Amino acid sequence: MNDSKLRLPKPKLTNHPVDIGLRTEASILSELTPRRCAMLVPWGVSQRYDLVLDLGGEFLRAQCKTGRLSDGAVGFYTRSIRTNTKHILKRGYRGEADLFLVYPENSQIYTVPVDEAPGDRMLLRVAPPLNGQARRIRWAQDYELPG
Repeated sequence: MNDSKLRLPKPKLTNHPVDIGLRTEASILSELTPRRCAMLVPWGVSQRYDLVLDLGGEFLRAQCKTGRLSDGAVGFYTRSIRTNTKHILKRGYRGEADLFLVYPENSQIYTVPVDEAPGDRMLLRVAPPLNGQARRIRWAQDYELPG
């Protein structure tokens, strides 16, 4: 068969939360790999973290999160949500992960310690708020992953 005639089907990208999460994890892995960051990927889906960063003998459990850029801030959820036929179950990550790796549309990875994150959702400001507020703001640049 002539390779020039080989046509692969176009991948079907969905907006299902699992697919979005997998794309976020892949993006984070592809950003960390050229930085020569040693990473371990857990086997299976029952862990509360997506990767383990090996920092030369110290291991950090990292939970990958999709960030959404809106109104000058990157927002992400600091807990997981799952449902069954009777309940919506929300669960935080304290004690089960050490770090959030947040990947929004601007291709910048943010590293947020789980213990610094509020219980439900967190905003990292990339632009000053329109109302001029200056107190209690978490600036995205303070959480950028160093090059």
